[in-house]
Amino acid sequence: MTFFDIVAILVTVAALFSFVNERFIGLPRAIGLMAMSLIFSLILMILGKMGFFSLTEYAQELLSKLDFYDTLMHGMLGFLLFAGALHVNFDDLLKQKTIIFLLATVGVLFSTFLVGGLAWALLAVLGMDLPLIYCLLFGALISPTDPIAVLGIMKKAGAPKNLETTVTGESLFNDGIGVVVFLALLAFVQGGEEPGLSEIAHLFFVEAVGGIVYGALVGYITYLLLKRVDKYQVEVLITLATVIGGYRSAELLHVSAPLAIVVAGLLVGNHGRHFAMSPLTRRHLDTFWELIDEILNAVLFVLIGLEYLILPHNMSLILAGALMIPMVLLGRFLSVGAVSSFLRIFHIIDRGTVRILTWAGLRGGISVALALSLPLGPERDSIIAITYTIMAFSILVQGLTVGHLIEKFAVSPQIEQSATPKKARES
Repeated sequence: MTFFDIVAILVTVAALFSFVNERFIGLPRAIGLMAMSLIFSLILMILGKMGFFSLTEYAQELLSKLDFYDTLMHGMLGFLLFAGALHVNFDDLLKQKTIIFLLATVGVLFSTFLVGGLAWALLAVLGMDLPLIYCLLFGALISPTDPIAVLGIMKKAGAPKNLETTVTGESLFNDGIGVVVFLALLAFVQGGEEPGLSEIAHLFFVEAVGGIVYGALVGYITYLLLKRVDKYQVEVLITLATVIGGYRSAELLHVSAPLAIVVAGLLVGNHGRHFAMSPLTRRHLDTFWELIDEILNAVLFVLIGLEYLILPHNMSLILAGALMIPMVLLGRFLSVGAVSSFLRIFHIIDRGTVRILTWAGLRGGISVALALSLPLGPERDSIIAITYTIMAFSILVQGLTVGHLIEKFAVSPQIEQSATPKKARES
């Protein structure tokens, strides 16, 4: 089976499921496609075990030939992040910079160690002893919110602008610190030597800061190129090259490719679109990247649902994953709460903010991809099954109900980021 065969099947299934969802079900696209793919996977498994169907083996063969980690982290992710960052208003992002920065750094670190410790204790109680280092790896991969899942769901949730900017901005940046922590812990697992604080700090500086600086350089070069032509076909091609070439070159330079593409997308979306493009080019650029975003999202969530066919199907691990759901939510709630409590010294935080940010912190394909990158072994199988269970709950349950939670509190603005201290505002 060739790569083209795999792509043809995935796109066809995504198109069929999208039609059924749009015509008959009406769920948000990401949720609907993943739900249908999961149901389809379960039906194939049941029929296969009953001996009625041989399609299960064919589907498993197809998915086993498509490395999910490489497909997402080294293929689709750059396009999806650029498409999402392209329409984020930089001025709005700056207004929420404090809470976004704290959630993406302190919040992720706090959640990583809290969730890792809770996972270690729970699995010990269940008789599934997992080394603490692997539990911390699980905490690192499950703590960051997934930008792909968040961007797809928040568009439909009808959140106030400030809240949407906070959740979107956090999700675009917090995977950087999450991946740095994950890589540091993974280096210990693979090398057997515990990384020191200086090595972790160096890794963070090279990966995160280097990615941001490199992304700014790529974005600025893209802006200069866009400014010197006025042909939308050429300008769209330039942005496409920015994503593909920029992402790959960032990987080769060992800086954070996701952060680089996010920064480049913000610069092109805010500076390039307004100062280097004609209205005609802007319309074509927006249409192109909206289509890329929709198509890749559809394929990705179908792939996530079908991936269940080749994941470990140990019921005790699935039960452990279900029990970990409230613990992961607790870790998110406490990390968001700690950041919000600190900010209350200087700003007014509106009612419901912590609960909404907790419930809107969706986990998606990136968590599963990082779990799949772990070294082969029983620890990997355990973490994959638990991660997939939590991710499925996050998309299907949290994603489907976050809009209702936002409507319940209906505060506007959700987060007041004025520079005026709280005491002065109350006087």
